[in-house]
Amino acid sequence: MIGFSGLDWLVLTAFFGALVAIVIWVLKQKEEDTADYFLAGRNAGWVAVGASIFASNIGSEHLVGLAGTGYESGMAMAHWEMHAWLILVLGWVFVPFYARSKVFTMPEFLERRYSPGARWFLSLISLVSYVLTKVAVTVYAGGVVFKTVLGIDEWMGIDFFWISGIGLVALTGLFTIFGGMKAVLYTSILQAPVLIIGSVVILISGLSAVGGWSEVERHVGANIHLIRPASDPQFPWTGVLLGSAIIGFWYWCTDQYIVQRTLSAKNQRHARRGTIFAAYMKLLPVFIFLVPGMIAYTMVQKGLLELRSSDEAFPALVSALLPSGLRGVVVGGLVAALMSSLASLFNSSATLFTVDFYKKLRPQSTERHLVFVGRVATAAVVGLGIAWIPLMRSIAAVLYEYLQNVQSLIAPGIAAVFLLGVFTTRATSAGGTVGLIFGFVLGMLRLVLDVFSERLDPEGWLYPIVAMNWLHYCILLFFATIAVILLVSAFTEKPSPEKIRGLTFASSTPEQRAETRASWNYWDVLHTAVILSVIVAFYIYFW
Repeated sequence: MIGFSGLDWLVLTAFFGALVAIVIWVLKQKEEDTADYFLAGRNAGWVAVGASIFASNIGSEHLVGLAGTGYESGMAMAHWEMHAWLILVLGWVFVPFYARSKVFTMPEFLERRYSPGARWFLSLISLVSYVLTKVAVTVYAGGVVFKTVLGIDEWMGIDFFWISGIGLVALTGLFTIFGGMKAVLYTSILQAPVLIIGSVVILISGLSAVGGWSEVERHVGANIHLIRPASDPQFPWTGVLLGSAIIGFWYWCTDQYIVQRTLSAKNQRHARRGTIFAAYMKLLPVFIFLVPGMIAYTMVQKGLLELRSSDEAFPALVSALLPSGLRGVVVGGLVAALMSSLASLFNSSATLFTVDFYKKLRPQSTERHLVFVGRVATAAVVGLGIAWIPLMRSIAAVLYEYLQNVQSLIAPGIAAVFLLGVFTTRATSAGGTVGLIFGFVLGMLRLVLDVFSERLDPEGWLYPIVAMNWLHYCILLFFATIAVILLVSAFTEKPSPEKIRGLTFASSTPEQRAETRASWNYWDVLHTAVILSVIVAFYIYFW
């Protein structure tokens, strides 16, 4: 339990004051249309784009889950945190197609490439997954984190979990509703460094407390390695290398939650450099979240720390290691991560609903009216997030157990559709739509069977679906979806050159290729090479 001092509260107050100042500044900027509200007028610089990508990614799954995973299983989940190379794939490979299509959403891109049916289906999948997973988990974990970190069990007779969880959603919802994408982008510039500074202090203090990195390696033992045997029930090397890449590709290159940051950029150059900046920062979570979990494990083994559960690893380190004042900085970082993830989520959800559903049903709506609808949609998502808290608290143990599986079940179908959509002109409208449906249905089948696995007959024909390792199932579903898309496309009409012009590699015009080539230079290539070299060195060291 942390005893917060006056200095800690002063630091937190200053942090919130800065957030409020940014939102007030944003409110003074005129937002005349949907491009202003949802994409910050498509005028964001690379620093804002990169900081927003990173801050949007860092949420409760890192503050609670990643440190806890480091405590439990060492480096096993580091594969997902080394996905900086996939952010580079977004910037170098996919940004040109997204930028020249001038779309607001990823479903809108699928409509351009495939059909309206593909757009509607992806929008529906995205909205449902956002509300039931990202909102729910972030809100729940936020309540747990603040109750643990601040050491407050009750306030005025009310469980502090409810106060902190609902307060987090309501506060974040307010500045997202009024500030739109600009508020998300520019508060991220403040939040990202605060979060990084606080976490680096934890890392350095923790290593000093246990006697250095060699002590961590000695106590963690075999779990220090990235590659596990093929017989490992959770992270076999046969599944983790390709399976994590499929999930990462979906998240970093096709998910509205992340890609919307690049859509707000001034041009391809700023979008790409934003992804390069974000890739640099994405190298940090292993060291500032996962390694502290391993440090907490080492401290417990040496009798320097007591934990009731692995999820308390990071908050416990804050309590044990930091002096007054620095605690306020770190808690400010926790607030920053949770608020930024929720803000990005609220804005992306509002964009999907307004552009992909409402605008389609009411095409005569004015730009000002659509901005109003976006604010109402954001408020609705906030309300759903709050309404979900009681159920989240009752099923959190089960949901957290299956949470990492959920993304592995959503990702394969969407990843296959986007990959074939950009890399081949032969994928047809029918093929893309059927592939989306096929991947989603088989993914949800596995999820439902997981929930009821204890009732399944081990000799039944459905049991092998549940018995298969979750990463192996992800890989199998990915390639099965590709096969379905290609098969359906072979028997349906090929898209016309006019429809897909500029949306695939083969259909890009010489002028479009020239524009893309002019958007990068030697420095972009150099920084990309540096990031890739760090990732290779990391794998060599921890292999």
